[in-house]
Amino acid sequence: RMLRFRNLGSGSSGNATLVEARSGSAVTRILVGCGLGIRILERRLAIAGLCTGDIDALFITHEHSDHVGCAHTLALRERIPVWMSHGTWSAQGGRDYEGLLNTAEHGAAFEVGPLQVHPFAVPHDAREPLQLSCTDGNRRLGVLTDLGHAPAEVLKHLSGCHALLLECNHDPDLLEASAYPFFLKRRVGGAHGHLANAQAAQVLQAVRHDGLNHVVAAHLSRKNNRPDLARSAVAGALNRTEDEVLVADPIHGTDWLSA
Repeated sequence: RMLRFRNLGSGSSGNATLVEARSGSAVTRILVGCGLGIRILERRLAIAGLCTGDIDALFITHEHSDHVGCAHTLALRERIPVWMSHGTWSAQGGRDYEGLLNTAEHGAAFEVGPLQVHPFAVPHDAREPLQLSCTDGNRRLGVLTDLGHAPAEVLKHLSGCHALLLECNHDPDLLEASAYPFFLKRRVGGAHGHLANAQAAQVLQAVRHDGLNHVVAAHLSRKNNRPDLARSAVAGALNRTEDEVLVADPIHGTDWLSA
């Protein structure tokens, strides 16, 4: 068995992460987030040696455009099953997914091939946002972006992860000094906004263990953060050097990483 993942782009311009489980000769792939235009998605999948027809399921975390993107178009074109919360679906206007839609709920695991997916609720300014962890029965990956803070329930769902894609959205000083209007600064930095670097570090301190392998800093703000600041926060929380910390690029994402 093998569980691996590859980010295809992370940031306000669009988010998508491919999760792949191999069991013998069988391969299952879930795309977490589909916040890219379909042509861009096709190009980034091609770089990974794949096409849209290689995706077995979509998981949409919430209705914001940088996470939904081409999900509806892709699902209908390739006949790919889609999981999202009822709130996320209704916030998009209740679009017809032609029988492909599955309702994801906090704490209700579901299976796609050998992958068991565990959705959990997060505090974010969306209708019913969910993040997730997933496991092939051997290794566990956690995906945690788009939340303003991490309560104990969220941390519980990340315990035992061997790899983690974690939001490091902003540096509070850069956010405060930015040209963002006051209301947007309050939204981003608020309890239902996005994780600051130091908050991400606190998450890591709470869930780190000897088996935690890769940690990828994700969803960095282009205007209100810098990769070196995110790396420093993550490295400090993990007692690692900064060159051991990966940062998901808005355009190039990451290479394949094993959980």
